[in-house]
Amino acid sequence: MLRILTALAVAIVALPAAAGIPAEQEDCLGCHTDASATYDLPSGEKLPLGIDQAAFAKSVHGDSLRCTDCHSEKTSDHATGSLKYKNRREVTRAHYEQCKGCHFANYTKTLDGVHFAVMAKGNDKAALCVDCHGAHDISRPGQPRTRISKMCSRCHEKETAIYAKSVHGRAAETSSDVPVCTDCHRAHDTTDPRNGALAMRTPEICGRCHTDEKLMSKYKLSTKVVETYLADFHGMAASLSQGKRKGPGVRLAAVCTDCHGVHDIQKSKDPTSTVMSANLQKTCQKCHPGANAGFPKAWLSHYEPTPQKAPIVWGVMLFYKLMIPFMVGGLVLQIALHLWRVVVNR
Repeated sequence: MLRILTALAVAIVALPAAAGIPAEQEDCLGCHTDASATYDLPSGEKLPLGIDQAAFAKSVHGDSLRCTDCHSEKTSDHATGSLKYKNRREVTRAHYEQCKGCHFANYTKTLDGVHFAVMAKGNDKAALCVDCHGAHDISRPGQPRTRISKMCSRCHEKETAIYAKSVHGRAAETSSDVPVCTDCHRAHDTTDPRNGALAMRTPEICGRCHTDEKLMSKYKLSTKVVETYLADFHGMAASLSQGKRKGPGVRLAAVCTDCHGVHDIQKSKDPTSTVMSANLQKTCQKCHPGANAGFPKAWLSHYEPTPQKAPIVWGVMLFYKLMIPFMVGGLVLQIALHLWRVVVNR
């Protein structure tokens, strides 16, 4: 009987038994609520055939989809009682295309993502829809937000462990203000972090939160970090080199993550922070080998020049702010007087 009722990639979905549900769902529920039911695949893996009926009822698809919307004749064969798949991963891949029917926009984004790229190269472990969203227990995206990082940790365990100890990761458990994986890496069109394109976008990515006055005032943080970065030599060089990278992973100027870290970002006053004054020399040496202890002092950090902070730079800026209008104004006045004289003499 079990072979006649073979299931697929993940156990066949079913709505909770209740008055008014389609007969098709009742037929599926008749067999696929047995949690112990499995199918032996050629790989030796056991494919579970039973589902948690209550979990599916609470999912986003619980009251909107029928079993056959996802499990078509192409993916299941009850007539022969056999499956064409060799292992569970083949089952999952077979159902990848099913999501396209309803979620075409997000499906097309995945085609530009790093996960699809590595899958196209033959990596069977690359994440697919159900790996991230689940199968019969799909919740609304980001609910709860902590689920996102836990989901990514299935493949990216090392990075997730580092993130969990960072200032963002520690706060993520109790606050929705801090970024989780998809805020920086995006969800469906996840960028490959190895080619340098993601790094060049970090001022924009970090700026989404760090230029938000309402959010930053809550944590007593400056909103001028992006503005001051773009005004210094690192920011200007990074802006000028946009689209001019020498090769994958090669950049001409430091961006946010080069100084503050990637997954291991800490508060600037934390002793382990890479931008703590005691650690700055080592941080600078990543790009500037041989930088001495006084080298970091040439950088204004995210401060704007003031009589107290970098008084010489402040003085030069003040000089130009006064001198340039004076020179331009004097030139305009000279031209105006010359034209007036020409008209009068005529």
